Amino acid sequence: MARHHGKSGSVLLSTTGSGTPAATVSLSAWTLDMDTDLVDVTCFGDTNKVFVQGLKNTQGTFSGIWDDTFDALFVACDSPTGCKIVLYPDIVNSSGYYWRGDSWLSASVDASNTDAVKVSAKFSARGSWTRNS
Repeated sequence: MARHHGKSGSVLLSTTGSGTPAATVSLSAWTLDMDTDLVDVTCFGDTNKVFVQGLKNTQGTFSGIWDDTFDALFVACDSPTGCKIVLYPDIVNSSGYYWRGDSWLSASVDASNTDAVKVSAKFSARGSWTRNS
């Protein structure tokens, strides 16, 4: 297993739930949280707490610099059918390794007189997410 630098990460995004994900521009970071619900089923006489696994709560973020030639991020936020997202940790050296899924998206813009105008987005699964490796 090789180690990778994040410089070749990538986010692909569709603007609708039925669209084809395409490369995004000016993004520089993403996160993916695949937290799973755990339900406490501890009973009398157990020597430890005991849990059963519930459902995944896949969600995450991505962020970067605002580019006025790329509007797909905001179009996807307004889509009543959500969007499709594909996250690559290293699209150059490991293009076959990625996570993908249908999501709901919300975006933010942050403008300051001492910094570049930045964009960020939060997503939550609206269906199953898969990992390709």
